[in-house]
Amino acid sequence: MCCDEEQERKWSTPLAKQLFEAISTTGPVPLASYMRMCLTGDIGGYYSGAIDRSRDQFGAKGDFITSPEISQVFGELVGLWFVAEWISQARPKQGVQLIEVGPGRGTLMDDMLRTIQRFPAMASAIDSVFMVEASRELRETQKNLLCGIGSPATESKAGLHSTGKRLGKPIVWTETIKSIPIEPDKMPFIVAHEFFDALPIHTFQSAPASRSPAKPSDSSVAAHADAGAPAMEWREMMVSPTSPVATEPDPQPFRSLESESPAEFQLILSSGTTRHSRYLPESSSRYRKLKQTPGSVIEVCPDASLYAADFAARIGGSRKHPKPQPSGAALILDYGTSDTIPVNSLRGIRQHRIVNPFSSPGLVDLSADVDFTAIAESATLASDGVEVHGPVPQADFLELMGIRERAKMLTQGAEKSAADDIDKAWRRLVDRGPNGMGKVYKALAILPENDGRRRPVGFGGDVRI
Repeated sequence: MCCDEEQERKWSTPLAKQLFEAISTTGPVPLASYMRMCLTGDIGGYYSGAIDRSRDQFGAKGDFITSPEISQVFGELVGLWFVAEWISQARPKQGVQLIEVGPGRGTLMDDMLRTIQRFPAMASAIDSVFMVEASRELRETQKNLLCGIGSPATESKAGLHSTGKRLGKPIVWTETIKSIPIEPDKMPFIVAHEFFDALPIHTFQSAPASRSPAKPSDSSVAAHADAGAPAMEWREMMVSPTSPVATEPDPQPFRSLESESPAEFQLILSSGTTRHSRYLPESSSRYRKLKQTPGSVIEVCPDASLYAADFAARIGGSRKHPKPQPSGAALILDYGTSDTIPVNSLRGIRQHRIVNPFSSPGLVDLSADVDFTAIAESATLASDGVEVHGPVPQADFLELMGIRERAKMLTQGAEKSAADDIDKAWRRLVDRGPNGMGKVYKALAILPENDGRRRPVGFGGDVRI
């Protein structure tokens, strides 16, 4: 495309123009880079630099609605799950940390704290609440909810500090979980709800290797060459601009159901290997097994593995962060696959509709299916002191936690319209239909290793006193 055409091209958002300029300088970028800029970029990022600062991504007037926004019962049961873990882990009188990554508007943590408030001994054991949030606007929204509008706050190297209105405990906002020290005497209770699905993914496709001779160290390529089989390599899917004259670009395999504006970017297959394709698909035997099948496509999320390893180190200790006695728990609730590798799962969401993920950068939420098996693998490799339970369907988890009974309690004495709303909300959370939240969403728990002697509540176990 010529320079004059590009100078005249009208971009849908400032971020779209910035992306084009960056790609024009460096060439096509990995899908993960595109996602990162769209979600947390300084110029018009969906979460970190919204064009319209009064815009709310959540709720009926936003782009999507999450489980805590659907029903208060969801957050109450998550809070109760951590109470059960605190009881099962000998009820320590101090050192408990509550950590939430990607807290949204703070609704989930508010419901959790309201529930924990009813258990004074656990509430007293909590030292601090940590909210890991990259968006300045969302941090302010969370502070108003959890601490009160206009509540005083102080800044430190760790982040923003205030005092919660429910438990009177310190609440600290950090941009990254790395700002929270890993301390061997702490019991971290970590919750990640619809967090992992927003982490950037890399996509790779298996293709015949280039004609350049195999390196002596590449035993896989050499072995197949000796056997007469075509040597294969992983190529990376990259993002590049579409032609300015294309009125109906084809972003396959990510064709959207509805799109308000044409896609300005598209996926293309790299002509050779990239630094990511040479390393990431070799990080697990699950990926390596697919390499020799031409056209195999895999999605890999390195950030998810890093977070899972961090959770595991906090709970079970690691060589870098030894812990005399594993303690704590992590609860991950998200949508994704339980026994397969995600493929072609990238989606754009805007105003409660599926849209093209390559249209209107910064105005469209991007997400991809979570690879729960990869999370479990990363957690157990990172620490010998943890074990993983699940994933189980969200419907199973919530029903075992007592969602029916809690909803029934809320409807007693309520007006019919309110009771109907409560009933509709909880049933939506456990809907087992093909696309129902109870089936698509899953729960996974990371716990202190105990040789499988105890299963946690919600995963087939009970409270151990």
